[in-house]
Amino acid sequence: MTDVSARLAEATDQPVLERLWLLFRHDLSEFSGALPNPDGTFRSEWLHAALTRADWAAYLLTSSASPVGLAFVRGLTAPTRVLNSFFVVRGARRAGIGLRAVREVVAKHPGPWEVAFQESNVAAVAFWRRVATEIAGDGWSEERRPVTGRPDLPPDTWITFNAPVDARR
Repeated sequence: MTDVSARLAEATDQPVLERLWLLFRHDLSEFSGALPNPDGTFRSEWLHAALTRADWAAYLLTSSASPVGLAFVRGLTAPTRVLNSFFVVRGARRAGIGLRAVREVVAKHPGPWEVAFQESNVAAVAFWRRVATEIAGDGWSEERRPVTGRPDLPPDTWITFNAPVDARR
């Protein structure tokens, strides 16, 4: 079984997170149609928020000595946490790393959680339903919600579940 660690990012991790962010946004562009900015980057306000706002947390996902992904959590002081961004590099997918990383992140913040994804992203649909079932059994729900300020986009799918005190069990 491949190892994985989800640790709270430090200031020195910012360059790595910025690179992983570009890969993440590139992957999502397949479903959103978003094109890079003129400088080759993608919009990055969530990256900035995860690194600077008190109510957010940025996690760096690693396997052995390699960075393999990121997880951004918002709403740390709210009644419900939101897994705002989650990404595992393609070379680490389908090895159980993503599921173990999500379990580790949510275990650090037990209680209600929400995560959104696009229904057109078939792999994400299967992954997030599996995550919810692994963490909450049949105690999770799913609903479609319009994307705020983007009536041109199809609704996001939101999964809601409750993470027990130790979601890694």
